[in-house]
Amino acid sequence: MRILKIQTLRGPNYWSIRRHKLIVMRLDLENLAEKPSNEIPGFYEGLVEALPSLEGHYCSPGCRGGFLMRVREGTMMGHIVEHVALELQELAGMHVGFGRTRETATPGIYQVVLEYLNEEAGRYAGRAAVRLCQSIVDRGRYPKAELEQDIQDLKDFWRDSSLGPSTEAIVKEAEKRGIPWMALGARFLIQLGYGVNQKRMQATMTDNTGILGVELACDKEATKRILAASGVPVPKGTVISFLDDLEEAIEYVGGYPIVIKPLDGNHGRGITIDIRTWEEAEAAYEAARQVSRSIIVERYYVGRDHRVLVVDGKVVAVAERVPAHVVGNGRSSIAELIEETNQDPNRGEGHDNVLTKIELDRTSYQLLERQGYTLNSVLPKGTVCYLRATANLSTGGSALDRTDEIHPETVWLAQRVVKIIGLDIAGLDIVTTDISRPLREVDGVIVEVNAAPGFRMHVAPSQGIPRNVAGAVMDMLFPNEQSSRIPILSVTGTNGKTTTTRLLAHIYKQTGKVVGYTTTDGTYIGDYLVEAGDNTGPQSAHLILQDPTVEVAVLESARGGILRSGLGFEAANVGVVLNVAADHLGIGDIDTIDQLANLKSVVAEAVFPDGYAVLNADDHRVAAMAEKTKANIAYFTMNADSELVRKHIQKGGVAAVYENGYLSIVKGDWTHRIERAEAIPLTMGGRAPFMIANALAASLAAFVQNVTIEQIRSGLKTFRASVSQTPGRMNLFNLGNHHALVDYAHNPASYEAVGAFVRNWTSGQRIGVVGGPGDRRDEDFVTLGKLAADIFDYIIIKEDDDTRGRLRGSAAELITRGITQVKPNARFEAILDETQAINKGLDMAPENSLVVILPESVTRAIKLIRARGVVKEETHQQNSTTAIVDSQNGVASPIINTLL
Repeated sequence: MRILKIQTLRGPNYWSIRRHKLIVMRLDLENLAEKPSNEIPGFYEGLVEALPSLEGHYCSPGCRGGFLMRVREGTMMGHIVEHVALELQELAGMHVGFGRTRETATPGIYQVVLEYLNEEAGRYAGRAAVRLCQSIVDRGRYPKAELEQDIQDLKDFWRDSSLGPSTEAIVKEAEKRGIPWMALGARFLIQLGYGVNQKRMQATMTDNTGILGVELACDKEATKRILAASGVPVPKGTVISFLDDLEEAIEYVGGYPIVIKPLDGNHGRGITIDIRTWEEAEAAYEAARQVSRSIIVERYYVGRDHRVLVVDGKVVAVAERVPAHVVGNGRSSIAELIEETNQDPNRGEGHDNVLTKIELDRTSYQLLERQGYTLNSVLPKGTVCYLRATANLSTGGSALDRTDEIHPETVWLAQRVVKIIGLDIAGLDIVTTDISRPLREVDGVIVEVNAAPGFRMHVAPSQGIPRNVAGAVMDMLFPNEQSSRIPILSVTGTNGKTTTTRLLAHIYKQTGKVVGYTTTDGTYIGDYLVEAGDNTGPQSAHLILQDPTVEVAVLESARGGILRSGLGFEAANVGVVLNVAADHLGIGDIDTIDQLANLKSVVAEAVFPDGYAVLNADDHRVAAMAEKTKANIAYFTMNADSELVRKHIQKGGVAAVYENGYLSIVKGDWTHRIERAEAIPLTMGGRAPFMIANALAASLAAFVQNVTIEQIRSGLKTFRASVSQTPGRMNLFNLGNHHALVDYAHNPASYEAVGAFVRNWTSGQRIGVVGGPGDRRDEDFVTLGKLAADIFDYIIIKEDDDTRGRLRGSAAELITRGITQVKPNARFEAILDETQAINKGLDMAPENSLVVILPESVTRAIKLIRARGVVKEETHQQNSTTAIVDSQNGVASPIINTLL
C-alpha cells in the first residue's frame, strides 16, 4: 500500500456538514487492490491480536463486533485502514467515531476519511494504520513495541496540543452557546466570535483586562500597599534585594514563622512558607532568588489556603486548596504512596489534567524532616503527610469547593478588592481558619491578587460541586445575549462567483457597513485590497472573520478550497449557489457533474436553519439542493413562467425574477421592482443574460438579509463590469474603430455565457482569441472548439503559458478538432503564444468588429489593449428614467398574474 496524499479538513466539507475535523487520505492499495481481507492468510487473526478493542466497532452490521465480522467475511483494505486509524486515536484518549471509505474512479485507489481531534494525531494515525495493516499482511503480526510507540506518540500529540484547563473550559462554554472560536496562532490568543463582534482571550485575561490592573497585580508588594491603604487585611511584610537585609526584615514582620517568596513569581514557584529557623530562611531566600531579584518577606498566617474567583465584579467560585499530600494505609512507604497517588488517571503533567502529579523538591524534604519522616517511612492508617508547603494545584495540590460557605462580608470584601486593583477577572488568595466567618474575626488576610487566575480548581474540584466559571466569563463578554457573529454570505457556482461576490459586497456597502470579501483576485476590506491572489479558501475567510473592523463577510467559496480544507466557517447566514456545469472534472476525484453538484451543495447545506439558501431555479441540480438544506429557500430565475418558483411563491416563499425587462423581488402578493436590466451597467445594456442572473442572485441574497430595495437599487446602478470592480469579467474596451472584450471564460458554460452577449453584437466581425487551462479533460477542449465555432466568425487558438502537465500544442489540436466538427470550413488559426495571439486578433480587427479575448492572464491582456493608445472602457451606464416601486408598500406588477 502507498499513501498518495493526505489532506486536513477543518470546516463543513464534501464528506460531512456536521463533522468538520476530517483527514482525507488517498490510498493506493497496489497489490492488495483485488484482495479482500478473507483472502489474506492470517490477517484476521493478526488484526485481532494487535487490536482486540476493534470488537467495539459496529460498522454496517450494526452490532458489537460488526466490523470484525466484515473483516472475517472479506472487506477491502481501505475500509480496514479507516477503522484502525480511528481505533488508534481512541486508545490514545481521543474519542472519534466518524469514517468513510470510497473507491475512486481509478481502480485500487481509495479515499479514506477519518475524524480527528488533533490534526497531527489524525495524520499520524492514518499513516500508522497503513503501517500496521501492511505489517500484518507481510508478517502476520504488528510488533507490540511498535503499537505501544504509536499510541504514546499519539498521546504526546494530544497532550502538546491541549488548550489548558482554563482555556478549554472557556472554549467549551463558547461552543455550548454557539459562539464561534479560533486560535490566532500567536501568544496563545483565542478569538471568540467574528469580525467587529469578536472578543479575545489569553488564558483568563480578556481584551477588556486593564494593563494597569495586571501590572499592579503582578507587583505583589505594591498590591499590598494599595490594599492596606484601603483598610484591607493583608500580611505584614517588606521587600528586600540582598541577603544582608533578611535578618532585619524578619525582625520587622514580627519574627518567625515567616513566608519568603519572589516579588513577581507565579504558580507557587520559589515560595517557602512556615519558615521557623535562620537556616530555613537562608535556603528559602536562595530559592526565591531563582525566580526574582526582589524578595518578599512576610509574616506567616496560620489557616487554610482559599482561592476566591471574581468575574465582572462578582464572586463566582471559592475553592480551598490543599497542599500535595499522601494518606497512610499502614503498609506502604511514603515513596510508594506517592507513586500510587500519581497513578490516578486524573493526574498529569503540569496543567494537562484535573490534578497534577506530585513531584518532590527542596521544601518537600524539609517538610518530611519537620514531620519526622523520610521517604521510607510507613505511615499509620489515616495519617496525613504533607509533601508541599504551598497549596498550588500545579505542585500536586487538590481543591475542595467552598463556594456556598463563604461569608457575605468576605464576598463583599473580595469584590471590593478586585475593583481597587482594577481587574475584570481575578483570583484572590485568602488565608483563614474558617471561610464561613469574616476575616477580621479569625485574623484572616488577603495574601495575593492574581491576574489570569486558573479555572481548573473550580471547574473540576477534587471534592464538591463543579462551578461554571466560564459561563460567567461569557456573560461578561457577551452580555444580554449580545451577538458574537457577523452576517456571513457565501457564494459558489461554476461561473459568476467572483462577479456575484463583488456585486453583493458592493450592494451591502450601501448600508454603510464595513464589508470584508474574498474573491479569485484578492481579499478586500471596505474599499481596499488586503491581499492579492486567488483567495477563495478557508485561510482567506479566516482573514476576514478575524478582522475586528469587518461588519459583514461576503465569501467566495470555490471547489478547490472546499475540497482541500472545507469551508472556513461552520455556518453562514446566506449560501448562494449560482449554477453547476462541467469544469475541473477529473481533478480531486470529482469526475462527474453530479459529484460537482454534491460538492457545491456544501454551501447550501452549511447555512443556519433561520438563514437562506439562495438557489438558481433554472438549474435542476442547484434547485435540488433545496432538499438537502435545513435553511429557508429563496430562488432566483430568468424565467418568469417558472413552475418551481410559482409554487414556491404560493407557499409564502421569496424569489428574485427577471420579468418584463425588470429585476424584481417577489414575496407574497407583492412584486418589488428593483430596476430595469438595461439600466444596470453590469448587464451590458441588458445584452448579457448571465450577468442579469448574477444580479438577481446578489439582489436576493441582500434582500433576505434586510437590505432595502433602495440600497439594492443603488448598488446595482453604481456597479460596473469594469477592470476596477470586476477584472476579467466582461471588460469592454472601445479602441476607436473596433471594440475588445476581455473575460476569464475557461469552461463550456462560461463560453456559452459570453456567447449570449457576443451574438448580440451585430455591427461587424466577431473575432475570438480562445483557449483553456491545460488540466481539463480532452473532451472539454473539443467542446470549447465546438462552442467557439458557433460564436465567432474568426478564431485564433492559443494556449496558456502554464500547460499544467499537458504536452504543448495538444490542447490547440483538440480545440481545432471541435471547430472542424461543427464548421469544416471555419476560418481559424493556431498561435500558441498568448501575447502573439492577442496582438494578432487586435491587429486584424476590421471596423466595428468585436475582438473577444479569453486569456490565461487578464492583467496581460488588458495591458496589451491599453498599449494601443487611446482606449475607453465602456460600462453601459444608463441615465434613462426608471419606474420605481416602493419597497415598503409594493405595487402589483404583471408578474403576479404569471406566478400566482
